[in-house]
Amino acid sequence: MTDDRQSPFRDAHLDRDTAEHVPDTPQTRSPAYRLAFADEDFLCRDELRPVRLQLELLKPELMLNERGIESTIVMFGGARIPDPANKADARTETLAELSRFYDEAKDFARLMTEASIQTGGHENVIVTGGGPGVMEAGNRGAYEAGGQSIGLNIVLPHEQAPNAYVTPDLSFNFHYFAIRKMHFLMRARAICVFPGGFGTLDEMFESLTLIQTGRMERVPFLLFGRAFWEKVINWDALADAGTISEDDLDLFRFVETAQEAADIIDNWEPAPARDSIPGR
Repeated sequence: MTDDRQSPFRDAHLDRDTAEHVPDTPQTRSPAYRLAFADEDFLCRDELRPVRLQLELLKPELMLNERGIESTIVMFGGARIPDPANKADARTETLAELSRFYDEAKDFARLMTEASIQTGGHENVIVTGGGPGVMEAGNRGAYEAGGQSIGLNIVLPHEQAPNAYVTPDLSFNFHYFAIRKMHFLMRARAICVFPGGFGTLDEMFESLTLIQTGRMERVPFLLFGRAFWEKVINWDALADAGTISEDDLDLFRFVETAQEAADIIDNWEPAPARDSIPGR
């Protein structure tokens, strides 16, 4: 929440504004004269990377606290999964078939948001990557339910704007993938993974690794579309090879529909935290 205490020191905003109206001299035109916190060129120096990392950690955290967001439902999934209304334009037949998960994502977000609103709207808030495809469907479902949702965008070489359904003052943009992924999980009450590509796989496996190694508490971890995930990843082969434990296959469940996922989350019994990795 916001801190109402009054600082005895001069306000930084005031000094920043004052510094913009100083007399124009060779000294004031020099980059050295700029206030450090208002000097974008300085903040983008390689040596300032630790500061930028901290800023990306702090800004969304403070703003989410101010909005009273206490917990989230994470939705990972592919940007290329089309709205079924547009599946005729899909680049492959498989993408057209996977378009049904756009509707499942939208319905799931709606169900979660409707339940969240009943308890004040601060728990189990939908969070997505803020882009198109499954991400758009998640934010759209929350929007159509009359609730808020979070979008965590990232700057990419190809222009990407937030989808139109993210709550505007909960729409964030990141430079660092690592900090973005931290924000996905810091308030997570459940993680739902829909079909997707490299980005979705990265997010899924990092989240699973944190739970597997006991660095994150166990939460419902739901993979939408058993046929897709068993075709893409040979889970049993990992267990047979011994590179994961048989018990690791219990860290997630396959689901097909929004209602099935919602029921699992609603009836979830917290599992004990892992003190060690099974099989070691």
